[in-house]
Amino acid sequence: MHNSLIQSGLLAETVSISSESTITPMTALIRRPPPPPSVPVCYRNAEGLMWDGQGEMPAWLQRAVNAGQSAEHFRVG
Repeated sequence: MHNSLIQSGLLAETVSISSESTITPMTALIRRPPPPPSVPVCYRNAEGLMWDGQGEMPAWLQRAVNAGQSAEHFRVG
């Protein structure tokens, strides 16, 4: 692979960006994976507090449910 990079002209000299980081020819070709997709908001109250429906129910929603309100009342979309 190294020889094919040289022949194709993709192999460059090491470039110094700062005193702490250096890009080498191989690291310049490595791509980072895309960030995970954001989870859409499923529940929102009048104050703008939100919950995506994953994990433990937040305190604001738990208080509303304990007071007799349906969690579906806060569902968005």
